[in-house]
Amino acid sequence: MTIASIVFAVLLAVVFLPAGVAMALAVASMRQRAAHLHYSVTAYRGVGVLAIAGALGVLAGMVWWPLGAAAGIGLVLFMIGAVISHLRVGDGVAEYAPAIGVGVLAVAYVVTVFGAHL
Repeated sequence: MTIASIVFAVLLAVVFLPAGVAMALAVASMRQRAAHLHYSVTAYRGVGVLAIAGALGVLAGMVWWPLGAAAGIGLVLFMIGAVISHLRVGDGVAEYAPAIGVGVLAVAYVVTVFGAHL
């Protein structure tokens, strides 16, 4: 692991762990977001569990890089899904720009992980 990939992993965990926990616990703001995106609370809880798994996966990647790489790729796909979900309900750029930004961070993580090991 490079210093860059460790920094990216920590940043991704800082973003995804609290958000994932809030989604999995179905706090009020997350229930509202789920309704806005036309997801059931149960489905949104599942999305939260995936966010937690991705965050833990990139952290575990500091010990075993293939797991981190897989988790990073999963987070990139996760953010693509988030953008699609926002576009599907007619949200503007302001609503899906954070997902693009975090997705770019996840891509940077994956690139640094593979760059260090291939």
